Amino acid sequence: MTAPPLANLINELSRLPGIGAKSASRLAYHLLKRPAAEAEALAHAILEVKEKIRRCGVCNNMTDVEPCSICSDARRDPALLCVVEEAFNIPTVEATRDFRGLYHVLLGSLSPLKGIGPDDIDVGGVVRRVKEGTIREVILATNPNVEGEATALWVAQQLRPFDVRVTRLAFGLPVGGDLEYADQVTMSKALEGRREI
Repeated sequence: MTAPPLANLINELSRLPGIGAKSASRLAYHLLKRPAAEAEALAHAILEVKEKIRRCGVCNNMTDVEPCSICSDARRDPALLCVVEEAFNIPTVEATRDFRGLYHVLLGSLSPLKGIGPDDIDVGGVVRRVKEGTIREVILATNPNVEGEATALWVAQQLRPFDVRVTRLAFGLPVGGDLEYADQVTMSKALEGRREI
């Protein structure tokens, strides 16, 4: 028997991705223990994000300025374009500190079973940017799953008519991993992505 306000909070928290009923309950009880000021700060941060954050008109990244800080950074290489499925993929690539080009967020991946087709993702934005003529390489950094592979193939097909190099991230064995634990697909991708030493 949970008090209705607490049950409502648990219900709302459980709607978040990756948060099940138990995690939502733990979060709700944690918030109850904290000072009211912390709960107000959290609520304010959520409202501020909803009010101020929007998609960049160039790359679809989440931003509070137009264009986003990556698109407006003159130190970046405008000839390299990394295509990702979602805006939350960008920090993962940025964390490597190896990529200094620009990005384009597709806003999803092809998934016929979920009713997501080519018109539901922003491949047209990638084509438009390639047509502008400054991009010489498009790096497809979609997820290494069925939807990501299908999306990468679709984007590559749409870019065939243009004079642009299209590459795909190499996938394979993690650093520090043991070969005995590699599944067949991972091992296959590792062999495909091998390079000379």
